[in-house]
Amino acid sequence: MTLKTKRHANALETISLIVPEKHIEIFEQALNTVCPTVGIFEENEDKNLWRLEGIKDTGYGDKELNNAITLAGGLTQFFPEIQKHSTETEGWLAKTYESFPAQKVGNMFIIRGTHLNDPISSSRVFLTLDAGVAFGSGEHGSTRGCLIALEKIAYKKPRKILDLGCGSGILAMAAAALFHQKVLAVDIEPWSVRAARENVKRNKLGNFVHCEVGNGWLTPSIRKQAPYDLVFANILARPLCKMARNLARNLQPEGIAILSGLLVSQTAMVLSAHQKQGLKLEDKVSQGHWATLILKKPRET
Repeated sequence: MTLKTKRHANALETISLIVPEKHIEIFEQALNTVCPTVGIFEENEDKNLWRLEGIKDTGYGDKELNNAITLAGGLTQFFPEIQKHSTETEGWLAKTYESFPAQKVGNMFIIRGTHLNDPISSSRVFLTLDAGVAFGSGEHGSTRGCLIALEKIAYKKPRKILDLGCGSGILAMAAAALFHQKVLAVDIEPWSVRAARENVKRNKLGNFVHCEVGNGWLTPSIRKQAPYDLVFANILARPLCKMARNLARNLQPEGIAILSGLLVSQTAMVLSAHQKQGLKLEDKVSQGHWATLILKKPRET
């Protein structure tokens, strides 16, 4: 996820909803209509309740947001209380920096923010992100799961790589830095692609990672460059299920797909959708409540 909030804004506001797990996706989509970043946090494990928090410029898109939440309520017949509180921009950035120290992920990667200037000596792959404008920073369970999954399949040395729904570009950059191969990174949100391009430039990976706006498997460049040895899709459970057929069609025989953005409880649903398309489960990574699936397309016989 990426944050497009303007740096010169005087104040931000946080919109909070508490919803059952089964309604997370639809209410997350409602918040995403005006909130460029949405966080998901467990609120009550016993009652299976989760808190969604969206951050936006104060007063921006209030009518659109209310309409989207009302529509989500009508579809789910669940109507959460909408809570708002102001967040000073500088205070929020300071809090973000404080919660974003250099992070070791798996055995291969270190993710760090641009606000950290101290040199670190390590044989790991370094990726630098601006914590003030970029999410998908390695702190979220789904992102960490994808990086650990990438580490697990690194011995395969994939050549043709796609990051579908690239967000901050972290997965595309990790693959490019690890394999020194070209990676196509695509996202439906223009502001997300802009942030990814900035991160690619910051990490001096412009010769390897190409970022562009596109609509999933309908994107012409994705279709033109298929089939792929490796596909990342760190999205949401139900969109992953809907795209299962296209994913299977656009993977090379013995190609690998790393899928995430799903809760552990959604694993069976996502896995079933892809097994119906002939893909096989190679491995699974769990990070807290988040799951990452490593799937393989069998060799044609």
